[in-house]
Amino acid sequence: MTNYASVNEQTVADLEKALRHISAIIKQKGREILNDYTITPPQFVALQWLWENGDLTIGELSNKMYLACSTTTDLVDRMEKNQLVLRVKDPKDRRVVRIHLLQEGERIIEEVIAKRQHYLKDMLVTFEEKELSILEKSLIKLQHEMREE
Repeated sequence: MTNYASVNEQTVADLEKALRHISAIIKQKGREILNDYTITPPQFVALQWLWENGDLTIGELSNKMYLACSTTTDLVDRMEKNQLVLRVKDPKDRRVVRIHLLQEGERIIEEVIAKRQHYLKDMLVTFEEKELSILEKSLIKLQHEMREE
């Protein structure tokens, strides 16, 4: 167990900068990939949340995307018009409406994520197997620590 006081501030600064830059590059690459599709980046994010979590209400999706409910409603309207999602009444409570990912939305998400993963794979070809293993374990541990907080 590492003592908080022993974490080198320069290391933290370097890691934060590297993660920020990696995130920006992946986000930009993702936007370039989306140019081949008829969806916007916010629609992609919404579809991703639905793909990973299953059916969500407008409120749940709004919270995950950090958007106002009215903005999310407009987003869902456009996605529903393009047959990417469907509003469905919750069978347990008919007052509740959930957003359901349709086959076309799922297809787009799977294709875009596969292309993003292919890009990442291309960037990792110079890594040795041990480096990849350490990177994977370290990032998963960091993600776990951040989710626990």
